[in-house]
Amino acid sequence: MDVLLILNDPPYGTERSYNGLRLAGSLARQEGTHVQVFLIGDAAACAKAGQKVPQGYYNLERMLRPVTRRGGVIGVCGTCMDARGITADELTEGCHRSTMDELTEWTTQAERVLVF
Repeated sequence: MDVLLILNDPPYGTERSYNGLRLAGSLARQEGTHVQVFLIGDAAACAKAGQKVPQGYYNLERMLRPVTRRGGVIGVCGTCMDARGITADELTEGCHRSTMDELTEWTTQAERVLVF
């Protein structure tokens, strides 16, 4: 099954992106499930490398890794990156600068689309 998760909220301040990535990680562990995550709007910052959070606090950069290790794909809206001053070199490993055209393709191919 192909599942697309679209995350909109910032990495910290709300728990929507956190919960979306929890689900993405769980789905990625399921046999036969291919996960794609698209980070748009403030969620683009979820993919910024080098996040430092207080001890014991969740780290969304680290939460992306289990998804990509299990074959998931993570795209980050390029326009949103530009608006937030994030360059492709600043993205965490496994994430790539993406486009609305790629999101359109993923959406039309996905069997399930979940929006957080």
